Amino acid sequence: MLLDARGAKDDVWIKPDQVPQVQASHRLVLWEDWAGDSEVQARGVEIPNTLKIGDLLPILGQVELIAIRFGAFTDGRGFSLARLIRAQGYKGTLRATGPLIPDQFAYALRCGFDEVEVPDANANRQPPDVWLRAARSFSANYQRGYATGVNILDQRRLARAGR
Repeated sequence: MLLDARGAKDDVWIKPDQVPQVQASHRLVLWEDWAGDSEVQARGVEIPNTLKIGDLLPILGQVELIAIRFGAFTDGRGFSLARLIRAQGYKGTLRATGPLIPDQFAYALRCGFDEVEVPDANANRQPPDVWLRAARSFSANYQRGYATGVNILDQRRLARAGR
């Protein structure tokens, strides 16, 4: 299941484990394949959440989709990596993929992700309406977000300073 801030959406990207029936213009390759082969032609790359931003910088202008792979919902390195990628000026689509939970959806969007790909096992237990309801339940945040308003802590600091 693929979700953005509006709900479920179709996925137009061909995954590395899928065999396209026609020449695919939206082919997603694994970082491990891309990094080792300068001949790889793809417009999307799936990267581990452990990748260093410096390793990714040379290809930011070449890809339309970067999918950051989360190994577990308890591993937040993908959120930090998304913010770093956006801070470098990346304008393409950022996708979180892996076993995230609905409570993380709002934060993923705040960190710069455009969409979240939910594994089928999770999607069967947590349909799109659960994810959207969870995202709407957060009206304020403690963390600074990517391209968002003032967070709770900054609001408190401004209030103390009399602004």
